[in-house]
Amino acid sequence: MTDWLVGLMETLGAPGAGLAIALENLFPPLPSEVILPLAGFTASRGEMDLLDVLVCTTLGSVIGALALYWVGALLGRERTLAIAAKLPLVKTSDIEKTEAWFLKHGRKTVFFGRMIPLFRSLISVPAGVERMPLVPFTLLTATGSLIWNTIFVMAGYLLGENWSLVEAYVGIGSKVVLGLVVLAIVVFVAVRLTERRKGRHASRR
Repeated sequence: MTDWLVGLMETLGAPGAGLAIALENLFPPLPSEVILPLAGFTASRGEMDLLDVLVCTTLGSVIGALALYWVGALLGRERTLAIAAKLPLVKTSDIEKTEAWFLKHGRKTVFFGRMIPLFRSLISVPAGVERMPLVPFTLLTATGSLIWNTIFVMAGYLLGENWSLVEAYVGIGSKVVLGLVVLAIVVFVAVRLTERRKGRHASRR
């Protein structure tokens, strides 16, 4: 992957880093924790302008987020509810509660979500489903992304040849987030199965 990123940046320069970040939003297996520090390291060698890197990567983040926003918008609330109704252990009320929570905390979620591994991409979809006003969504996404991108680009810039250390440390945080998500899913399934068993016992009485 590193060779591909290096080739992309050598060919396109800072816009290549921006393109990689846009793709990272659509395909999370392309980690920004690798793209951004590598772009910073490349800038430290004078092969790209640092300001251009920050501008292009932030623009890439916004473009990728908007693409997922429109996926959510095209999916829409009714289709989301219809899909949820067909999923095992998921209730329509779960979606409605999530919807109510997002309507109340959506702006904070979009802003801070841009700085949380895994959720960076996913948060754009519910924003689209709920048709969050496009201007606030874009501004919050751009601001949150600029902060995230600057931290990692500057880390790569300052670490130089040791830029890959960023991925190692952030990888630990990503695993923690993933572990919490898995734990939440396990708890959710356990609660639903328990509710289902209680419902069956009650109906037999």
